[in-house]
Formats: sequence, C-alpha cells, structure tokens
Amino acid sequence: MRKNNQYYTRKIHRFLGVFIGIQFFFWTLSGLYFSWTDIDEIHGDHFHNEHMMHMNASNLVEPGSLDSTLEISSLELRFVRHQPHYWVNGEKLYNAQTGELQGEITEEQAKEIAKIYIKGDYGIKKVEYLTETGSHHEYRGRALPAWAVHYDHPENLTAYIDAKSGSFERVRHSSWRVFDFLWMFHTMDYAGRDNFNNLLLRTFSLFGMATIISGFTLFFMTMKKKRKV
Repeated sequence: MRKNNQYYTRKIHRFLGVFIGIQFFFWTLSGLYFSWTDIDEIHGDHFHNEHMMHMNASNLVEPGSLDSTLEISSLELRFVRHQPHYWVNGEKLYNAQTGELQGEITEEQAKEIAKIYIKGDYGIKKVEYLTETGSHHEYRGRALPAWAVHYDHPENLTAYIDAKSGSFERVRHSSWRVFDFLWMFHTMDYAGRDNFNNLLLRTFSLFGMATIISGFTLFFMTMKKKRKV
C-alpha cells in the first residue's frame, strides 16, 4: 500500500512539475527583473523636467461666465503650454483668462507640450494621432484621442499627450516595455496584461500549491524511519 501511494504521489508531482514548470520559470524571471529594477526609472521619471515655470494664474475669468448653458459638475485649473486653462466636466478646455473654448490640441502644440515636460533636447522622429489602442498597447486604458510624440532616442522614447485636455499623460521607453512584457507573464493576463483576477492565474496558483503539497507528501513518505536503539 505504501508503495502504491508513493507511486501515485510521485506521478502526480512529476506531472504537475512539468505542467507548471514553464510558468514558474517566467514567474521567477519576471520577479527577479522587478526586484532588480528601479520602479521610478521604469516609470520614466528621469526623463521628466522636475521644475517648470508657468504663468501666474491671475486675471482669471469666472467659471460661471464661460458658457451660460454650461452646467459645471467638475472644474480643474491646469496649465497647458504654460497658460492657465479650465478643464470642465472632463471634456471641455477653456482659456482661463479669455474664457475662449479651446479646440483639440494640434500636432505642433503637442510637440510644444512634450518639449516642456521631457528633459533633454531630443529630435522628433514622428508624431502619431491615436484614436484607438489595443489591449496590449503601451498607452492602453488612457484618454483618447491622444498624440504620441516619438523621439530619436536610444530607448525609443515616446511621450503621450491628451488631445482634448492638453495634459501630458505619460512617457514610455524600452525598459518600461520589457517590464510590461514580463508583467504579462507575471499576471498571466495574456488578453490585457493588467487583470490579476483572471481564471488562468487562479488555476495555476492552485496547481502550484498542489505541486508543493505533493512534494512535501512525497518527502515524508520516503523518509526512512530511525532505527530503534
């Protein structure tokens, strides 16, 4: 009976080891990368200008005078190209000093905004206008439309600007892309990369626990009893 139990336990342990071994390898590899990298560097903080001087927010018009038909549910004062603007209801941008409704950010304005926020004088390779992004795009889940300003930089640096609000959204570079690729293996969300509650991850986690338990079981089953003196 003991032999039979050992046989089946060993078979289960070997099967589980082969089945989830590759995923365990990627979990370990990605974990090593995450623990050995600086998260601020991954976020691209070293590309950001730390100190930016804007115009004084003076002589601002009253928000209520922007549009008599406008019902304001949210209001944010923000600087676009160093000038104060009202971002109203998360959808309309007004010049806070003239009250003029602003249209979408143009390509040239997007370049100017990116230059304000990106440290260094890098050449621009191209500029893209994004109206949609896939689930694996590096700008996924963010406001659209947006401008993507691609720089001539060894790390393929890209700055993203919200075309409606003029907000500098984020910067992406090669190290972040490696992080993001490994993050997909870590979360096992091969559809969108960011869902930690997916069924595949839960299943492999249970199989991982079963592998550990079967290993401990096999260890104790094969221990030789100490001889009595």
